[in-house]
Amino acid sequence: MHMNNIKGNDLLSIGYQQGKILGLALEVLEKHYQESDRETLLSLMKDVLQQPEAFLDHEILEDLATKMIEDAREVQSAIILSETAKEFSVYGADHIDSGAIRQMDTAMKLPVTVGGALMPDAHQGYGLPIGGVLATKNAVIPYGVGVDIGCRMALSIFDISEQHFVENQAIYKRELIEHTRFGAGHGYQGKHRSEHAVLDRAEFNMTQFIQQLKDKAYSQLGTSGGGNHFVEWGVIEFAEDDQPLNIPKGKYLALLSHSGSRGMGATIAGYYTRLAKELCKLPKEAANLAYLDMNSEAGQEYWLAMNLAGDYASACHEVIHNKLAKAIGGKLLAKVENHHNFAWKETWNGEEVIVHRKGATPAGKGVMGIIPGSMTAPGFLVRGKGEETAINSASHGAGRQMSRTAAIQNITRQEMQAILKANEVTLIGAGLDEAPMAYKDISIVMDAQKALVDVVAKFSPRIVRMADDGSKED
Repeated sequence: MHMNNIKGNDLLSIGYQQGKILGLALEVLEKHYQESDRETLLSLMKDVLQQPEAFLDHEILEDLATKMIEDAREVQSAIILSETAKEFSVYGADHIDSGAIRQMDTAMKLPVTVGGALMPDAHQGYGLPIGGVLATKNAVIPYGVGVDIGCRMALSIFDISEQHFVENQAIYKRELIEHTRFGAGHGYQGKHRSEHAVLDRAEFNMTQFIQQLKDKAYSQLGTSGGGNHFVEWGVIEFAEDDQPLNIPKGKYLALLSHSGSRGMGATIAGYYTRLAKELCKLPKEAANLAYLDMNSEAGQEYWLAMNLAGDYASACHEVIHNKLAKAIGGKLLAKVENHHNFAWKETWNGEEVIVHRKGATPAGKGVMGIIPGSMTAPGFLVRGKGEETAINSASHGAGRQMSRTAAIQNITRQEMQAILKANEVTLIGAGLDEAPMAYKDISIVMDAQKALVDVVAKFSPRIVRMADDGSKED
């Protein structure tokens, strides 16, 4: 039997490219043309490559020709990135990994991009880096918002002294355990569920897809996710009187929480990211930055769903804080809340833009925010300065310096316990992936953004609760 013996390199030499088409062509040759003359076959395969439309009725080569035409159409419909990235501001560049810089470079080549900035807690993520801020013209990027839509910080300050807290820590720990629930997929059932006006929002009925998420939202209302989400008691110190908040200089008990829109937000993010990728064909390196036109039905749908998820995340914090405030009986002096993993319509450089803050805190002039450290490092209550080059943003925390996998492999339980003890922190739950050593030094991060925010008060964690297994959201 005469074997044609044509290999991949032979097809590459006549113009084929690495990929599915090459593999399919080799399969066709092996299955149907084993006994054909080699030179005749190479000439035939070259003809198919150059004029696939001529082979659409061919008994053997029809499927290969069809696939070639489909791929050519896909390439033609792909959105072309700019050859050079627009310039963007970087804060704390010495402590930001190269992967985050590369991701931001890619985002700055999108045709809809008008501005960008990288915060000092930045590290590599999916699509936009964590700590990335991107302003676009009339387009919203689901993965530029992120999976945990509307993830936020909420801080309640009470008229309870540090001394009273220290003397009654066992009570505060008991109530923290009683009124919080953590972990991917976890929720409440029956009479233990909480009620909130957000569940009556009309947006839950806008599509069948959103409608079917309502029961999950109901069960998870007032709960927190896994990963780096937490609810913690701590002491907040105002070094001087703060008139806007009407809080005198001193130390106070405070409750700080961090979590987002739970399973509902994650499901919305996944659905609209897939839809964006179908509608917006970007080159492979930018595929996770697929965007939706704000004038399209899909863009409007996502915008409404994103805002619903953000308001739901806020409702979760409200339920938690109300439960614990009632349990301890303290007078609420002030409450501050801010969110990240979101997109806002804002005016920047004189034009309306969509500002994506994926792990970045809004820091417009006079805007209050909370920037946490780690379970042992202090967090900070801040007031934004409205820095235009940062697109009115700041960091959303200390930022990871070690991946979750690296943290689990390199940090021991004993090391984690030692740093908790040294900082007088009681920890409930959490895995080694959330160990304090996995995070950047918050003092370095704050120093890198002095032009972005003013520090109003310092928060020191004392009793921290996180997911028992360090799980991520479902």
